[in-house]
Amino acid sequence: MNRRAWVAFAALSLIWGVPYLFIKVAVDGGISPLFLSWARIVLGAGLLFALVPGPTIEMFRSGPRRWILAYAVAEMVVPFPLISFGEKHVDSSVAAILIATVPLLIALLALRFDHTERPTRTRLIGMLIGLVGVAALVGIDLSTDVSQLVGAAAILVAAFGYAVGPMLMKRHLVGYDPRAAMAASLGVAALVLTPAGLLTIPGSVPDADALASVIVLGILCTATAFVILMVLVAEVGAGRASVITYVNPVVAVALGVAILGESPGAGAIAGLLLILAGSWLATDGRLPPGPTAIVTRLRGRAAPGETEPSLIR
Repeated sequence: MNRRAWVAFAALSLIWGVPYLFIKVAVDGGISPLFLSWARIVLGAGLLFALVPGPTIEMFRSGPRRWILAYAVAEMVVPFPLISFGEKHVDSSVAAILIATVPLLIALLALRFDHTERPTRTRLIGMLIGLVGVAALVGIDLSTDVSQLVGAAAILVAAFGYAVGPMLMKRHLVGYDPRAAMAASLGVAALVLTPAGLLTIPGSVPDADALASVIVLGILCTATAFVILMVLVAEVGAGRASVITYVNPVVAVALGVAILGESPGAGAIAGLLLILAGSWLATDGRLPPGPTAIVTRLRGRAAPGETEPSLIR
């Protein structure tokens, strides 16, 4: 991966390790999964539309409207409520770990739908190692309680949506302004979820932590994160971009332990180590360039009066 891809990868790995904490805080604070999903999408859509109103309107007028709808359903309308529902029954760290199955699901879907995403031997070994890590985390630490299994199943269905979404994005949305494409997708998702969101408005004002969680989820984990995701998919493809879901659980488990008092067991520790190893191999075993190397490249590439392109085109 090039420098631009590594920056996007690192940013998204951190940002999408955070939402599981805030989803847990919000649903435990009395916000329903449907209303939470709708509210974060509305916030994200509003922010991006305010930034690029013209290109967003143009996306609705002349963009691939049916694929915007398909992407919105696969990546937002279905997964967001299912993950929020699942976190009413399982720990935030477990939710993040289950989502780490996304790269394997993409690899399986690619066998039929996208030959360019078929993994190399090294990447496949990395994905499988990461999956073993997921199994260690879930199989050893997840109890056989029925409600937990139902929550875990809902999150796995969401993971399938997260596998389909980047593949649709790569085939039909890459090439458009990332901010406008995501604003349009979030706008469509907001419209689809509006009836459910309005029917599940909380009966009383949620506590401050729950409200703050909705704001963080909307601005950081939705609007900002999806723009970066589109940049990353454009650079490295859906399969390799999805490897962030092997890193996200590391962040999510750390936050769950430090802030929510969750107690992952020995399986979690072993699983995290395997996930890190799998993530490295699934990106072809290459490390990001260090700061010195980046500065050297910038000086060598940039001609007088020119600057390196920013992360967002």
